[in-house]
Amino acid sequence: MRQPPNRFSSFAAGFTTALAIVAVFGAVAVSASTRYDDLSLFTSVLSHVKRNYVDEVDERALVYGAVRGMLQELDPHSSFLDPDAYREMQVDTRGEFHGIGIEITKRKDGFIEVVAPIEGTPGDSAGIKARDKITSICPTETPADWDEPCRPTKNMSLVEAVNLMRGKKNTEITIDIFREGFDKPEPFVIRRDVVKVVSVSGRLIEPGYPLVRIRAFQERTVDDLRATLETLHEQAESGFSGLVLDLRDNPGGLLDQAVKVSDLWLDEGLVVYTKGRVDTQRHEFRAHTTGTEPDYPIVVLVNEGTASASEIVSGALQDHHRALVLGAKTFGKGSVQTVYPLDKEAGLRLTTALYYTPAGRSIQEVGIIPDMPVKPFPVADTSGEARPRRVRERDLRGHFTHGEAEPGTEATDAPSSASDEDVQLARAVEVLKSRVYFERLEQTSPLESVQASAAEAQ
Repeated sequence: MRQPPNRFSSFAAGFTTALAIVAVFGAVAVSASTRYDDLSLFTSVLSHVKRNYVDEVDERALVYGAVRGMLQELDPHSSFLDPDAYREMQVDTRGEFHGIGIEITKRKDGFIEVVAPIEGTPGDSAGIKARDKITSICPTETPADWDEPCRPTKNMSLVEAVNLMRGKKNTEITIDIFREGFDKPEPFVIRRDVVKVVSVSGRLIEPGYPLVRIRAFQERTVDDLRATLETLHEQAESGFSGLVLDLRDNPGGLLDQAVKVSDLWLDEGLVVYTKGRVDTQRHEFRAHTTGTEPDYPIVVLVNEGTASASEIVSGALQDHHRALVLGAKTFGKGSVQTVYPLDKEAGLRLTTALYYTPAGRSIQEVGIIPDMPVKPFPVADTSGEARPRRVRERDLRGHFTHGEAEPGTEATDAPSSASDEDVQLARAVEVLKSRVYFERLEQTSPLESVQASAAEAQ
């Protein structure tokens, strides 16, 4: 989960690289003499490497590596963003870029594979299909270090492939595609355009029962959500009998968007609060009456891939008894990352706070526990063996424990599995139609209990 970026001024001219590193992170709780002794150690090592290493080295690459290593000692979500990674993060947040509009992944054989073309994009119009293998890329402008106009994607990193395929609007790029039925790779010439990644989609499962899917929390997510709900209200002539909010495999995103999304279904009270080491990281975020959706039943679908900002939404709706949470225990990322711009167009993603649900719960490491656990059917891979348990926050090296976030409690876990058949969605619709579960929610007084619990936790 990311907070909107802060703006730091650039480092003063004439600072050494090592001094700049210290300036990024500010004063630490050690004496000035100790700090400069450590700085001297760093510059000494850097000097030895530059003078004596067997090959000539790039000083900036060494410094970048040192900063990456320093941040890896903190937690899994703090990281240094080099200029390419920083630009990519900004693109992900905006959900808009110039390119061809395809989602890609890395194949086991080293080549790049298309996960899916984004509907309505140049890649979609050009006939790119899911599971197409991109065998080579011929960029608009050949990089200076290339000896050929095209380069095979085997052993090419995803970041390099993405950078090559993105470019200015109306410029052309050629990619060679191999798919089932082709005798050999065929060239596809695609003209780039503005690609907008819509973070929200929706449809009526059946009359009166819409399904709304949020893929990530980007800058326009709440606006996309409002537009989707407006369209669905028009299609459901008699109103909503119940809604399924699908947050499965939603990795999170912007904190403010998670709050605004929750606010659409809450008319008052706490949505989430954050606590950090410094007072500036202590914030409360509350719901407002204006713009609240009608009081129809909601089921929120979650799984092990539901993380961070999506856990804020599911936790807030659960604590306020506004929705039933159904599915598998969520990822368990209860920390807030702030992104700071740095010199040389780089960036710093730093964990600055932990967040808590309205009832004062930290979901760090333990996740959101569904009101109705529903496991998908076990699915075997091509070898016939069951797929392994999915990675969650507690599996990451150096993660904060739940006890550190909320002392006196212990984490528990249970295995879950993936599914090709959407039994969770089917169960959600069944629950919405029964009304029994929601009648139990209506018999409670959620706001008073939630606000009391939050006050005690603080």
